Amino acid sequence: MIEVVFSDKFLWGGAVAANQCEGAWDVDGKGPSICDHLRGGSLTKKRSFDRKILEGEYYPSHEAVDFYHRYEEDIALFAEMGFKVFRLSIAWSRIFPNGDDQEPNEAGLEFYDKVFDECIKHGIEPLVTLSHFEIPYALVEKYNGFSDRRVVDFFVNYATTVMTRYKDKVKYWLTFNEINFATLPFGALNVLGMLNEDTVDTHDPVDNLQERYQALHHVFVASAKTVIEGHKINPEFEIGCMLAHMTFYPLNPKPTDMMLVQHWDNHMNNFCGDIHVKGEYPYFIKNYFAENDVEIKFEENDQEILSAGTVDFYSFSYYSTNCASTDQGTELTAGNLMGGVRNPYLEASDWGWQIDPIGLRYTLNKLYDRYQIPLMVVENGLGAVDEINEDGNIIDDYRIDYLREHVVTMSDAIDDGVELMGYTMWGCIDLISAGTGEMKKRYGFIYVDKDNDGNGTLDRKKKKSFDWYKKVIATNGQDLA
Repeated sequence: MIEVVFSDKFLWGGAVAANQCEGAWDVDGKGPSICDHLRGGSLTKKRSFDRKILEGEYYPSHEAVDFYHRYEEDIALFAEMGFKVFRLSIAWSRIFPNGDDQEPNEAGLEFYDKVFDECIKHGIEPLVTLSHFEIPYALVEKYNGFSDRRVVDFFVNYATTVMTRYKDKVKYWLTFNEINFATLPFGALNVLGMLNEDTVDTHDPVDNLQERYQALHHVFVASAKTVIEGHKINPEFEIGCMLAHMTFYPLNPKPTDMMLVQHWDNHMNNFCGDIHVKGEYPYFIKNYFAENDVEIKFEENDQEILSAGTVDFYSFSYYSTNCASTDQGTELTAGNLMGGVRNPYLEASDWGWQIDPIGLRYTLNKLYDRYQIPLMVVENGLGAVDEINEDGNIIDDYRIDYLREHVVTMSDAIDDGVELMGYTMWGCIDLISAGTGEMKKRYGFIYVDKDNDGNGTLDRKKKKSFDWYKKVIATNGQDLA
């Protein structure tokens, strides 16, 4: 037992994304999203991006884990665990199949009506991400995504349409998922919807800095406009940003390593966070732009929009930490997006992600000190290979250990004075990997019978961690045994 520090209003729950769980990619009027053009892959092969969907090829998002047809069953399981909140995303192309349509797709709107009604029936608050690495593919082909200013208005029209429709069903909203990934060349395809002429896969860099950062500026404006309009639709809305927080340590106490940490922290985390929370571009990114001949074109009133459209809370994903070193020949980790240096004091997951619960406490304190607004951990979890034993059970003690340690450090951060709203563990039900499209890397409390090639019954099965998390929620984080 630990001392109860979590508020009675603390939002315990789990998180998924539409393109990784819904399936039904062309059902009931849905148009293809950029994710529907990604073929499956493996750890040794990059996911392939196809401009045209090919016959006979496997596209994991087309079926995913079929949440579209099984949402009642899945939400009932979440309710059995005691979820207070369920983070999910709306597929933009389910509402506006081409992105620039004049009228929304009513069948798509009705689907999410049913999902939210099911949540409400079970006493679960929906937390909705408006764009979780998704953009209608038609906007990619016609406008090259957010590189075209017109896409700002298409997004705001979509956002205000669903916010108006669900204004009495959804209180918590996030604009863009892990928007700081757009600062990375390989992240621009999913986040910004931008393609090079010769793009062949998700890791082909969109390396025109001017175009990439101009597109990102358009995303910032779209987010800020959405916050402004959302508060008009319902002043009770809580609208947040969402970043992939990349926490860095210096490998050695060398001043040059510390300066490298500061550079990466500013560029990967503080740049996007400052614009969302403070409403202006920070000094260090202006210097970076000047050094790299990037000149952001501001339309009239853009600065006023950014200043007025700041978020109500800051949410982020946290899985691991990175070390930074200026030394040549240091050992890199397999799983770190930034190619971070291996930390000799940490163990790693099967996918090379370094496990660092104390780093979450450090991160929460750092963020709260910088922004002084409520925080929420909306992604955290352990991707692992889960096996069904001879008794038909899935004993995932390794996942329980990982989550327990992170819950403890969240309670420590609250004791430190951090205002933490809630926690939604990533992939509460097994889903397809965003990075590879495989099923082998599982996060969930609920096992889904499906393999990397798309074979399986899709039947759901509780893991040992299911009952553990149920107990954690029931005791408000006190009983972690």
